Amino acid sequence: MKTFVCIKYVPDTSEAEVKVNAAGDGVDSSRFSFDINDADNYAVEESVLIKEARGGSVTVVSIGPKESEVMIRMALAKGCDDAIRIEDRRIAAHDPLLVAKVLAAAIRGGGEFDLVLTGCMAADDGQMATGVALAEELGVAHAAMVKKVEVLDGKVKAYRELEGGLMEVVEIKLPAVLTIQTGINEPRYAPIRGIREAQKKELRVAGLDDLGVDAGAVDAGASGIVLEKLYIPEVVSKAEVIEGEPEEKAAKLAAILVKGGLV
Repeated sequence: MKTFVCIKYVPDTSEAEVKVNAAGDGVDSSRFSFDINDADNYAVEESVLIKEARGGSVTVVSIGPKESEVMIRMALAKGCDDAIRIEDRRIAAHDPLLVAKVLAAAIRGGGEFDLVLTGCMAADDGQMATGVALAEELGVAHAAMVKKVEVLDGKVKAYRELEGGLMEVVEIKLPAVLTIQTGINEPRYAPIRGIREAQKKELRVAGLDDLGVDAGAVDAGASGIVLEKLYIPEVVSKAEVIEGEPEEKAAKLAAILVKGGLV
């Protein structure tokens, strides 16, 4: 079973104030700490669980700076076998379709594969598009928002989370791409021994030329997305909480609606 798992290096904005940079085309990340994208962490765990149950190997693929190697090594420490870190300033990283082209090239370069796992969504842009676009680039079937995986002979059964608590179960022939939802498993902590062994595992660094990707096909000029302005929305109104017994609240709400000309 040959599996690839794609992970992303994202900022932790939980304890830092988000500000737009001076150019107005991005977020000032100077005070952020960075780590693995949350959903990708579950994808790593699922890939290792599949390896432990079915055998084979797991290769980590990531687009990011040298600083992201700490994150990649941690995935290796948890049980992944080797990794490819892609770094090239020409990549239009804001465009999920072009990111998918680059990831697909790296995966194809590794030969035949059975399964590709990604997180269902990145915490920084929230577009939820890279995984499904990657399946299209690789020419294989996919399932998104997967909460449970069963690998069978020559196929995979994926349990997809839908709205309203519903679950859809699909069977897909391998090779396939799955985008993993948080909560599918419980990501393990990397053991001390695994962290030491991870330093010896192969971590290949590649650019577009190494992957055989034409820069003109994945740079800003090739993107259909143009970032014109980035700003923090201005708060122009606030919600009003109506207190009291049900009858009182109904009367207050009716008065507000009448006063506002809404009824």
